[in-house]
Amino acid sequence: MTALTWAIRLIIFSFLLVFAIRNTEPTTLRFVLDYAWEAPLVIVLLAFFAAGALLGVLSVLGVIFRQRREISRLKREAARPQLPTAPEPPPLA
Repeated sequence: MTALTWAIRLIIFSFLLVFAIRNTEPTTLRFVLDYAWEAPLVIVLLAFFAAGALLGVLSVLGVIFRQRREISRLKREAARPQLPTAPEPPPLA
């Protein structure tokens, strides 16, 4: 299974490497206020991919921290000794 995983990774890496080599033409991105950025297409795609990944991670951080706090609280609660409870009286018929 490990060999299959590495083979798939090698194929994906090779595909991306060929894509990067074949797309080196300069691309111009025009922003507001006449600001322009000229860079190879691969760099532009990589920058936007990285920005999207960063935004995705940032959007999930709140949920992760909330879950960690809840797990910590539940662990403290589980570690606290429980007081013995009185047995329930038998039901009256």
